[in-house]
Amino acid sequence: MTRARRSGRRRLGLLACGTLLLAGCGSADPAAAPTVGPPSATAARTFGPGAAGAGDAYFPSYGNGGYDVTHYTVRVRYDPAKDQLTGTTELRATATANLSAFNLDLAGLTVQSVTVDGAQAAHARTDDELVVTPATGLTSGNGFVVQIRYDGEPAALPNDALGEGGWLHTADGAIALGQPESASTWFPVNDHPSDKATYDFEITVPKGLTAVSNGVPKGRTTQGDWTTWRWSEGSPMASYLATVAIGKFRVTTGEHRGRPVYSAVTTKVAEGAPDRSIARTTEVADYLESVFGPYPFDAYGGVVVADDRIRYALETQSRPVYSASFFRQGDNTGVVAHELAHQWFGNSVALQKWQDIWLNEGLATYAEWLWAEHTGQSTVQRTFDQKYAGASGQVWRTPPGKPGVANLFSQSVYERGGMTVHALRVAVGDAAFFSILRTWAEEKKNGNATTQDFVALAERISHKKLGKLFDAWLYDTERPAAPKRL
Repeated sequence: MTRARRSGRRRLGLLACGTLLLAGCGSADPAAAPTVGPPSATAARTFGPGAAGAGDAYFPSYGNGGYDVTHYTVRVRYDPAKDQLTGTTELRATATANLSAFNLDLAGLTVQSVTVDGAQAAHARTDDELVVTPATGLTSGNGFVVQIRYDGEPAALPNDALGEGGWLHTADGAIALGQPESASTWFPVNDHPSDKATYDFEITVPKGLTAVSNGVPKGRTTQGDWTTWRWSEGSPMASYLATVAIGKFRVTTGEHRGRPVYSAVTTKVAEGAPDRSIARTTEVADYLESVFGPYPFDAYGGVVVADDRIRYALETQSRPVYSASFFRQGDNTGVVAHELAHQWFGNSVALQKWQDIWLNEGLATYAEWLWAEHTGQSTVQRTFDQKYAGASGQVWRTPPGKPGVANLFSQSVYERGGMTVHALRVAVGDAAFFSILRTWAEEKKNGNATTQDFVALAERISHKKLGKLFDAWLYDTERPAAPKRL
């Protein structure tokens, strides 16, 4: 994410979890005839509800436990005139525990029905948690399919510290966007980056409007007064990176290196700097590919929106969304470089826990510095020197490796995060440094990772002990000594 100011979020509080024994399972009735041999595995198996949270220390109620989603098919129909959404979401998952029930995150909308493997399932709501109780228990290791029908008036999720994120009704349609969550405002989801999945989207809107989402465009069809737009993201994606922008856009399409390019700029702003800046998406991506290794996804593009509630850019997978405010002073490929760098660092290699957000923002900030040097605007060393000298006391008092929820998107996470990356480069030398970045992107592709993983990789490649360096730059609350110059 790039901030011109930030968005985000919601609730806390876990549902109680217990263990229960399904009928037909458990110890034998003493009055029954004795059995020969040990009890069966089925008879001994116990089932319990999955956790109502993924275990993230910063956001305990985000996500859920007991299963792993592999794919979502999200079909929604949105009427902007009435601000009404109807949807059917199908998710394919694998149980990671013996489940009597499991939770999904869904904010505000009304659930009409739920099936699990084609059978009707009981469902209940507790705040933004949808609790699903299938007709029979789900056995650990087995796959299952859930289908949820729902409708209502979608709305963003407020958060005093981080702003609001999620579905925003606009004058000509809607935008679904936000970090650290937004997906639960328009479809039921396991809403934490640790459970990545692939996605298919079918978005039906009034004819004449465009609906842009993630991944590869799969065409559109019109029936009567409605058009259905289809999109497919075939690489695993964290749920907060899912987006849809509905409205009137100037659309440009093409192909680059065998991948589709699809960009859209709202017609609310005059043609000019936004169009020119995102038109350079593939040029920027090619440069970053020369630094970080192969571009990780199957499509390129960008979306520019104009809404006073969105004053940031977000790295929505394969198709970043930019506030038009970034282009008021003219062309701005720096923000494009930042959001495209996230395609490697933040999207393909995703967070395991929100505390490690510096891994996303520090590396993307450093990519901005690299791009500025590549285009002759400034050297990386000069940029570092300016940031180091000009950083406020709050930057040094806030450790980017453990910023706390209120400072999750603070200047420290971005700029001190970028300075941490530069300090690493100076410490290990260019050969090892760029090898670390490329190896990180390659070895962790389509997965999740932690700061500890990054430090271990850096030490493995550089053959240096780096604990003191990372402690000083990520966790201390005083300004570290400046590293030697490049």
